[in-house]
Amino acid sequence: MPMREMNFDGLVGPTHNYAGLSFGNVASKDHGGQVSHPRAAALQGLAKMRAVAEMGFDQGFLPPLTRPAPSVLRALGFEGDDLSVLAAAAEEDPVLLAQASSASSMWTANAATISPSCDTVDGRLHLTPANLRAQFHRSIEPWETSHILELVFPDENLFTHHDPLPSADQYGDEGAANHTRLQTDTGTVHLFVYGVEYRRSGGPAPRRFPARQTREASEAIARMHGVKNTMFVQQNPDAIDQGVFHNDVISVGTGRALLYHEHAFLDGSRVLDELKERLGPNFIPLEVSQDALPVEACVSTYLFNSQLLEQPDGSMILVAPSECEADERVREICDKWCQGDSPVQQVVWMDVKESMRNGGGPACLRLRVPLEDHERAAVHPGFILTPERAGQLEAWITRWYPETLHPDDLAAPWLLDTTRQAMADLAELIGLDGGS
Repeated sequence: MPMREMNFDGLVGPTHNYAGLSFGNVASKDHGGQVSHPRAAALQGLAKMRAVAEMGFDQGFLPPLTRPAPSVLRALGFEGDDLSVLAAAAEEDPVLLAQASSASSMWTANAATISPSCDTVDGRLHLTPANLRAQFHRSIEPWETSHILELVFPDENLFTHHDPLPSADQYGDEGAANHTRLQTDTGTVHLFVYGVEYRRSGGPAPRRFPARQTREASEAIARMHGVKNTMFVQQNPDAIDQGVFHNDVISVGTGRALLYHEHAFLDGSRVLDELKERLGPNFIPLEVSQDALPVEACVSTYLFNSQLLEQPDGSMILVAPSECEADERVREICDKWCQGDSPVQQVVWMDVKESMRNGGGPACLRLRVPLEDHERAAVHPGFILTPERAGQLEAWITRWYPETLHPDDLAAPWLLDTTRQAMADLAELIGLDGGS
Protein backbone atom coordinates (compact mmCIF):
# COMPACT_ATOMS: atom_id res chain seq x y z
CA MET A 1 0.00 0.00 0.00
CA PRO A 2 1.24 3.55 -0.63
CA MET A 3 2.71 5.28 2.41
CA ARG A 4 3.16 8.99 2.89
CA GLU A 5 4.42 11.05 5.76
CA MET A 6 2.13 13.19 7.88
CA ASN A 7 3.63 15.88 10.07
CA PHE A 8 2.08 16.62 13.44
CA ASP A 9 3.24 19.97 14.79
CA GLY A 10 2.88 20.96 18.41
CA LEU A 11 0.73 24.01 19.03
CA VAL A 12 2.72 26.47 21.11
CA GLY A 13 1.04 26.86 24.50
CA PRO A 14 -0.17 30.09 26.15
CA THR A 15 2.58 29.85 28.81
CA HIS A 16 5.43 29.96 26.27
CA ASN A 17 8.17 31.69 28.25
CA TYR A 18 11.94 32.02 28.52
CA ALA A 19 12.92 30.52 31.87
CA GLY A 20 16.21 29.04 30.60
CA LEU A 21 15.41 25.59 31.98
CA SER A 22 17.16 23.33 29.48
CA PHE A 23 20.76 22.58 30.49
CA GLY A 24 22.79 21.83 27.38
CA ASN A 25 20.48 23.88 25.15
CA VAL A 26 22.50 27.01 24.40
CA ALA A 27 19.63 29.13 23.04
CA SER A 28 17.41 28.29 26.00
CA LYS A 29 20.06 29.41 28.47
CA ASP A 30 21.03 32.52 26.49
CA HIS A 31 17.46 33.85 26.48
CA GLY A 32 16.51 32.85 30.02
CA GLY A 33 14.67 35.60 31.89
CA GLN A 34 13.69 37.56 28.79
CA VAL A 35 10.16 38.55 27.81
CA SER A 36 8.51 36.06 25.44
CA HIS A 37 5.62 36.55 23.03
CA PRO A 38 3.23 33.56 23.27
CA ARG A 39 0.74 34.85 20.71
CA ALA A 40 3.44 35.50 18.12
CA ALA A 41 5.08 32.15 18.89
CA ALA A 42 1.85 30.24 18.32
CA LEU A 43 1.04 32.16 15.14
CA GLN A 44 4.55 31.53 13.80
CA GLY A 45 4.13 27.80 14.40
CA LEU A 46 0.71 27.81 12.78
CA ALA A 47 2.10 29.70 9.77
CA LYS A 48 4.69 26.95 9.30
CA MET A 49 1.98 24.30 9.46
CA ARG A 50 -0.09 26.17 6.90
CA ALA A 51 2.91 26.55 4.60
CA VAL A 52 3.67 22.83 4.70
CA ALA A 53 0.02 21.95 4.07
CA GLU A 54 -0.13 24.36 1.15
CA MET A 55 2.89 22.59 -0.37
CA GLY A 56 0.69 19.50 -0.60
CA PHE A 57 1.85 17.58 2.48
CA ASP A 58 -0.44 16.03 5.07
CA GLN A 59 -0.42 18.17 8.20
CA GLY A 60 -1.80 17.61 11.66
CA PHE A 61 -1.27 19.18 15.06
CA LEU A 62 -1.06 18.21 18.72
CA PRO A 63 -2.58 20.48 21.37
CA PRO A 64 -0.41 22.00 24.09
CA LEU A 65 -0.37 20.37 27.50
CA THR A 66 -2.28 22.31 30.14
CA ARG A 67 0.08 24.61 32.01
CA PRO A 68 0.64 25.76 34.71
CA ALA A 69 0.26 22.33 36.35
CA PRO A 70 -0.56 22.78 40.06
CA SER A 71 -0.79 18.99 40.44
CA VAL A 72 2.98 18.76 39.89
CA LEU A 73 3.56 21.26 42.69
CA ARG A 74 1.20 19.41 45.03
CA ALA A 75 3.12 16.21 44.39
CA LEU A 76 6.19 18.06 45.70
CA GLY A 77 4.62 19.23 48.96
CA PHE A 78 2.79 22.48 48.18
CA GLU A 79 -0.72 22.67 49.61
CA GLY A 80 -3.88 24.68 49.06
CA ASP A 81 -6.03 25.58 46.09
CA ASP A 82 -4.43 26.05 42.68
CA LEU A 83 -3.71 29.77 43.04
CA SER A 84 -2.28 29.29 46.53
CA VAL A 85 -0.01 26.52 45.29
CA LEU A 86 1.26 28.65 42.41
CA ALA A 87 1.82 31.67 44.67
CA ALA A 88 3.72 29.60 47.24
CA ALA A 89 5.94 28.07 44.57
CA ALA A 90 6.62 31.52 43.11
CA GLU A 91 7.85 32.72 46.49
CA GLU A 92 9.73 29.61 47.61
CA ASP A 93 11.03 28.09 44.36
CA PRO A 94 10.41 30.13 41.20
CA VAL A 95 12.47 27.68 39.11
CA LEU A 96 10.11 24.88 40.10
CA LEU A 97 7.15 27.08 39.18
CA ALA A 98 8.70 27.67 35.76
CA GLN A 99 9.21 23.93 35.34
CA ALA A 100 5.55 23.26 36.14
CA SER A 101 4.55 26.01 33.66
CA SER A 102 6.78 25.11 30.72
CA ALA A 103 5.26 25.05 27.23
CA SER A 104 7.99 22.71 25.95
CA SER A 105 5.49 20.13 24.65
CA MET A 106 5.41 22.37 21.56
CA TRP A 107 8.52 20.49 20.37
CA THR A 108 6.79 17.34 19.23
CA ALA A 109 9.97 15.83 17.77
CA ASN A 110 10.46 14.82 21.41
CA ALA A 111 6.92 13.54 21.87
CA ALA A 112 7.51 9.95 20.76
CA THR A 113 9.34 7.51 18.51
CA ILE A 114 7.26 6.20 15.60
CA SER A 115 7.71 3.00 13.59
CA PRO A 116 5.53 2.67 10.46
CA SER A 117 3.49 -0.47 9.93
CA CYS A 118 5.45 -1.48 6.83
CA ASP A 119 8.58 -1.94 8.98
CA THR A 120 7.13 -3.76 12.01
CA VAL A 121 6.72 -7.49 12.59
CA ASP A 122 3.01 -7.27 13.41
CA GLY A 123 2.16 -4.84 10.61
CA ARG A 124 0.89 -2.12 12.93
CA LEU A 125 2.20 1.40 13.50
CA HIS A 126 3.95 1.63 16.88
CA LEU A 127 4.26 4.71 19.11
CA THR A 128 6.35 5.08 22.28
CA PRO A 129 6.17 8.41 24.12
CA ALA A 130 9.60 9.65 25.18
CA ASN A 131 10.25 9.64 28.93
CA LEU A 132 12.32 12.87 28.66
CA ARG A 133 13.91 12.13 32.01
CA ALA A 134 16.98 14.32 31.44
CA GLN A 135 15.09 17.54 32.23
CA PHE A 136 12.51 17.76 35.04
CA HIS A 137 10.22 20.18 33.20
CA ARG A 138 9.98 17.70 30.35
CA SER A 139 9.83 14.56 32.49
CA ILE A 140 6.33 15.57 33.61
CA GLU A 141 5.03 15.41 30.02
CA PRO A 142 5.05 11.73 28.92
CA TRP A 143 1.78 10.41 30.35
CA GLU A 144 -0.19 13.44 29.14
CA THR A 145 1.46 13.07 25.74
CA SER A 146 0.57 9.39 25.75
CA HIS A 147 -3.08 10.25 26.32
CA ILE A 148 -3.09 12.76 23.46
CA LEU A 149 -1.47 10.27 21.07
CA GLU A 150 -4.14 7.72 21.96
CA LEU A 151 -6.77 10.30 21.04
CA VAL A 152 -5.09 11.14 17.73
CA PHE A 153 -4.48 7.50 16.76
CA PRO A 154 -7.44 5.66 18.34
CA ASP A 155 -7.77 2.44 16.30
CA GLU A 156 -6.17 -0.36 18.31
CA ASN A 157 -6.19 -2.63 15.25
CA LEU A 158 -3.89 -0.23 13.41
CA PHE A 159 -1.92 1.58 16.12
CA THR A 160 0.02 0.10 19.05
CA HIS A 161 0.63 2.51 21.93
CA HIS A 162 3.48 1.65 24.31
CA ASP A 163 4.14 3.10 27.73
CA PRO A 164 7.17 5.39 28.10
CA LEU A 165 10.37 3.58 29.04
CA PRO A 166 11.24 3.36 32.75
CA SER A 167 12.51 6.70 34.03
CA ALA A 168 16.09 5.68 34.81
CA ASP A 169 19.46 7.01 33.67
CA GLN A 170 20.08 3.88 31.63
CA TYR A 171 16.88 4.38 29.62
CA GLY A 172 16.85 8.11 28.91
CA ASP A 173 14.74 8.61 25.79
CA GLU A 174 14.21 11.84 23.84
CA GLY A 175 11.97 10.55 21.07
CA ALA A 176 12.17 11.12 17.33
CA ALA A 177 14.82 13.84 17.71
CA ASN A 178 17.33 10.97 17.76
CA HIS A 179 15.72 8.71 15.16
CA THR A 180 15.79 8.90 11.35
CA ARG A 181 14.17 6.54 8.86
CA LEU A 182 16.06 6.23 5.57
CA GLN A 183 14.84 4.26 2.56
CA THR A 184 15.94 3.48 -0.99
CA ASP A 185 14.90 0.77 -3.46
CA THR A 186 17.69 -1.32 -1.93
CA GLY A 187 16.60 -1.24 1.70
CA THR A 188 15.40 0.62 4.78
CA VAL A 189 17.41 1.71 7.81
CA HIS A 190 16.13 2.99 11.12
CA LEU A 191 19.04 5.13 12.30
CA PHE A 192 19.00 5.48 16.10
CA VAL A 193 21.53 8.00 17.41
CA TYR A 194 22.46 7.91 21.08
CA GLY A 195 24.72 9.98 23.31
CA VAL A 196 25.99 7.39 25.77
CA GLU A 197 25.96 3.64 26.35
CA TYR A 198 25.64 2.69 30.01
CA ARG A 199 26.94 -0.85 29.51
CA ARG A 200 30.19 0.58 28.27
CA SER A 201 31.75 1.93 31.44
CA GLY A 202 34.41 4.51 30.67
CA GLY A 203 33.35 4.78 27.02
CA PRO A 204 33.18 8.03 25.05
CA ALA A 205 30.83 10.55 26.67
CA PRO A 206 30.38 14.32 26.77
CA ARG A 207 31.96 16.13 29.70
CA ARG A 208 30.24 19.53 29.73
CA PHE A 209 26.61 18.71 28.95
CA PRO A 210 24.57 15.55 29.56
CA ALA A 211 23.97 12.91 26.91
CA ARG A 212 20.18 12.67 26.95
CA GLN A 213 19.62 9.61 24.76
CA THR A 214 21.06 6.21 25.68
CA ARG A 215 21.79 3.27 23.45
CA GLU A 216 19.85 1.05 25.82
CA ALA A 217 16.72 3.18 25.32
CA SER A 218 17.02 3.08 21.53
CA GLU A 219 17.49 -0.68 21.55
CA ALA A 220 14.48 -1.16 23.84
CA ILE A 221 12.23 0.86 21.53
CA ALA A 222 13.39 -1.10 18.48
CA ARG A 223 12.58 -4.36 20.31
CA MET A 224 9.16 -3.14 21.49
CA HIS A 225 8.24 -1.96 18.00
CA GLY A 226 9.46 -5.11 16.29
CA VAL A 227 11.79 -3.20 13.97
CA LYS A 228 14.76 -5.21 12.71
CA ASN A 229 16.46 -3.04 10.07
CA THR A 230 18.25 -0.85 12.62
CA MET A 231 21.56 0.93 13.13
CA PHE A 232 22.66 2.23 16.53
CA VAL A 233 25.15 5.05 16.16
CA GLN A 234 26.82 7.21 18.78
CA GLN A 235 26.64 10.97 18.52
CA ASN A 236 29.93 12.84 18.68
CA PRO A 237 30.43 13.73 22.39
CA ASP A 238 32.36 16.88 21.45
CA ALA A 239 29.32 18.10 19.49
CA ILE A 240 27.05 17.51 22.50
CA ASP A 241 29.43 19.63 24.57
CA GLN A 242 28.99 22.45 22.03
CA GLY A 243 25.21 22.48 22.43
CA VAL A 244 24.10 19.68 20.10
CA PHE A 245 21.76 18.20 22.70
CA HIS A 246 19.81 16.12 20.14
CA ASN A 247 20.92 14.51 16.91
CA ASP A 248 18.41 16.60 14.96
CA VAL A 249 20.53 19.67 15.73
CA ILE A 250 23.34 18.27 13.57
CA SER A 251 21.72 15.94 11.00
CA VAL A 252 18.40 15.55 9.20
CA GLY A 253 17.31 12.88 6.76
CA THR A 254 14.40 11.20 5.07
CA GLY A 255 14.00 8.82 2.18
CA ARG A 256 17.26 8.50 0.29
CA ALA A 257 18.92 11.66 1.65
CA LEU A 258 20.88 12.38 4.81
CA LEU A 259 22.12 15.91 5.50
CA TYR A 260 24.73 15.85 8.22
CA HIS A 261 27.70 17.69 9.68
CA GLU A 262 31.21 16.29 9.52
CA HIS A 263 31.24 16.04 13.34
CA ALA A 264 27.75 14.59 13.77
CA PHE A 265 28.78 11.04 14.62
CA LEU A 266 31.55 9.58 16.74
CA ASP A 267 32.87 7.39 13.93
CA GLY A 268 31.47 9.21 10.95
CA SER A 269 33.31 7.43 8.16
CA ARG A 270 32.28 3.99 9.45
CA VAL A 271 28.67 5.13 9.86
CA LEU A 272 28.50 6.41 6.31
CA ASP A 273 30.18 3.33 4.88
CA GLU A 274 27.59 1.10 6.52
CA LEU A 275 24.70 3.28 5.39
CA LYS A 276 26.00 3.19 1.81
CA GLU A 277 26.35 -0.58 1.96
CA ARG A 278 22.84 -1.11 3.31
CA LEU A 279 21.03 1.54 1.26
CA GLY A 280 22.91 1.12 -2.00
CA PRO A 281 23.94 3.55 -4.73
CA ASN A 282 20.72 5.59 -4.58
CA PHE A 283 21.51 6.75 -1.05
CA ILE A 284 22.61 10.40 -1.09
CA PRO A 285 24.68 11.63 1.89
CA LEU A 286 25.25 15.40 1.93
CA GLU A 287 28.05 16.32 4.32
CA VAL A 288 28.79 19.81 5.59
CA SER A 289 32.39 20.22 6.69
CA GLN A 290 33.64 21.96 9.81
CA ASP A 291 35.47 24.44 7.56
CA ALA A 292 32.27 25.32 5.71
CA LEU A 293 30.16 25.65 8.88
CA PRO A 294 31.56 25.14 12.39
CA VAL A 295 29.46 23.21 14.90
CA GLU A 296 28.89 26.44 16.81
CA ALA A 297 27.21 27.92 13.72
CA CYS A 298 25.09 24.79 13.30
CA VAL A 299 23.75 25.43 16.79
CA SER A 300 23.16 29.16 16.29
CA THR A 301 21.43 28.80 12.89
CA TYR A 302 19.85 25.35 13.31
CA LEU A 303 20.51 24.43 9.69
CA PHE A 304 20.12 20.73 10.49
CA ASN A 305 17.01 21.36 12.55
CA SER A 306 15.30 22.24 9.32
CA GLN A 307 12.34 20.22 8.11
CA LEU A 308 13.13 17.96 5.14
CA LEU A 309 10.05 17.12 3.06
CA GLU A 310 10.03 14.56 0.25
CA GLN A 311 7.67 15.13 -2.67
CA PRO A 312 6.04 12.31 -4.68
CA ASP A 313 8.64 12.67 -7.44
CA GLY A 314 11.49 12.20 -4.95
CA SER A 315 12.62 15.82 -4.91
CA MET A 316 12.85 17.52 -1.53
CA ILE A 317 12.00 20.84 0.09
CA LEU A 318 13.99 22.11 3.07
CA VAL A 319 11.98 24.27 5.48
CA ALA A 320 14.69 26.24 7.27
CA PRO A 321 14.54 28.90 9.99
CA SER A 322 15.04 32.50 8.92
CA GLU A 323 18.26 32.53 10.98
CA CYS A 324 19.73 30.34 8.22
CA GLU A 325 18.80 32.86 5.56
CA ALA A 326 20.59 35.55 7.55
CA ASP A 327 23.87 33.57 7.63
CA GLU A 328 25.88 33.88 4.42
CA ARG A 329 27.65 30.54 4.97
CA VAL A 330 24.38 28.67 5.37
CA ARG A 331 22.82 30.35 2.34
CA GLU A 332 25.81 29.27 0.27
CA ILE A 333 25.44 25.66 1.45
CA CYS A 334 21.72 25.68 0.64
CA ASP A 335 22.35 27.23 -2.78
CA LYS A 336 24.82 24.46 -3.62
CA TRP A 337 22.30 21.81 -2.61
CA CYS A 338 19.57 23.37 -4.75
CA GLN A 339 21.80 23.93 -7.79
CA GLY A 340 23.58 20.59 -7.69
CA ASP A 341 22.50 16.98 -8.11
CA SER A 342 21.12 16.67 -4.60
CA PRO A 343 17.43 15.88 -4.11
CA VAL A 344 17.01 19.22 -2.28
CA GLN A 345 15.47 21.45 -4.92
CA GLN A 346 13.97 24.24 -2.84
CA VAL A 347 14.58 25.98 0.48
CA VAL A 348 11.72 27.76 2.21
CA TRP A 349 12.71 30.18 4.97
CA MET A 350 10.31 30.32 7.91
CA ASP A 351 10.14 32.77 10.80
CA VAL A 352 9.96 30.71 14.00
CA LYS A 353 12.06 33.11 16.07
CA GLU A 354 10.10 32.61 19.28
CA SER A 355 10.76 28.88 19.17
CA MET A 356 14.37 29.37 18.09
CA ARG A 357 15.08 31.58 21.11
CA ASN A 358 14.12 28.66 23.33
CA GLY A 359 16.23 26.22 21.32
CA GLY A 360 13.83 24.65 18.82
CA GLY A 361 13.70 25.05 15.04
CA PRO A 362 11.25 23.80 12.37
CA ALA A 363 12.20 20.14 12.86
CA CYS A 364 11.74 20.34 16.65
CA LEU A 365 8.17 21.52 16.12
CA ARG A 366 7.03 18.43 14.21
CA LEU A 367 6.59 14.69 14.69
CA ARG A 368 6.81 12.70 11.47
CA VAL A 369 4.30 9.85 11.18
CA PRO A 370 4.49 7.68 8.02
CA LEU A 371 0.96 6.46 7.27
CA GLU A 372 -0.69 4.23 4.71
CA ASP A 373 -3.96 5.52 3.28
CA HIS A 374 -6.23 3.45 5.53
CA GLU A 375 -4.21 4.54 8.58
CA ARG A 376 -4.45 8.15 7.54
CA ALA A 377 -8.23 7.73 7.33
CA ALA A 378 -8.23 6.42 10.93
CA VAL A 379 -6.59 9.54 12.41
CA HIS A 380 -8.99 11.56 14.59
CA PRO A 381 -10.22 14.28 12.17
CA GLY A 382 -10.13 16.95 14.87
CA PHE A 383 -6.31 16.92 14.79
CA ILE A 384 -5.96 17.33 11.01
CA LEU A 385 -5.08 20.80 9.75
CA THR A 386 -7.52 21.87 7.05
CA PRO A 387 -7.80 25.46 5.82
CA GLU A 388 -10.94 25.84 7.93
CA ARG A 389 -9.25 24.40 11.03
CA ALA A 390 -6.22 26.65 10.52
CA GLY A 391 -8.50 29.68 10.52
CA GLN A 392 -10.20 28.47 13.68
CA LEU A 393 -6.86 27.97 15.41
CA GLU A 394 -5.68 31.42 14.39
CA ALA A 395 -8.81 32.97 15.90
CA TRP A 396 -8.39 30.82 19.02
CA ILE A 397 -4.77 31.93 19.48
CA THR A 398 -5.63 35.58 18.92
CA ARG A 399 -8.44 35.41 21.46
CA TRP A 400 -6.67 33.65 24.32
CA TYR A 401 -2.92 34.07 24.11
CA PRO A 402 -1.09 36.83 25.96
CA GLU A 403 0.94 39.13 23.78
CA THR A 404 3.89 39.09 26.18
CA LEU A 405 4.93 36.95 29.12
CA HIS A 406 7.75 37.14 31.65
CA PRO A 407 8.73 34.26 33.97
CA ASP A 408 7.57 36.47 36.86
CA ASP A 409 4.01 36.30 35.46
CA LEU A 410 3.66 32.51 35.80
CA ALA A 411 1.80 32.62 39.14
CA ALA A 412 -0.58 35.38 38.04
CA PRO A 413 -4.27 34.45 38.54
CA TRP A 414 -5.16 35.79 35.11
CA LEU A 415 -2.74 33.38 33.43
CA LEU A 416 -4.17 30.29 35.14
CA ASP A 417 -7.71 31.38 34.31
CA THR A 418 -6.87 32.24 30.72
CA THR A 419 -5.03 29.01 29.99
CA ARG A 420 -7.86 26.88 31.39
CA GLN A 421 -10.47 28.71 29.37
CA ALA A 422 -8.28 28.43 26.29
CA MET A 423 -7.82 24.67 26.67
CA ALA A 424 -11.53 24.10 27.24
CA ASP A 425 -12.27 26.12 24.11
CA LEU A 426 -9.70 24.12 22.13
CA ALA A 427 -11.15 20.77 23.26
CA GLU A 428 -14.55 21.89 22.00
CA LEU A 429 -13.05 23.10 18.72
CA ILE A 430 -11.29 19.75 18.15
CA GLY A 431 -14.44 17.83 19.03
CA LEU A 432 -13.29 16.04 22.16
CA ASP A 433 -15.66 14.86 24.83
CA GLY A 434 -15.53 16.69 28.14
CA GLY A 435 -13.76 13.76 29.76
CA SER A 436 -11.05 13.43 27.10
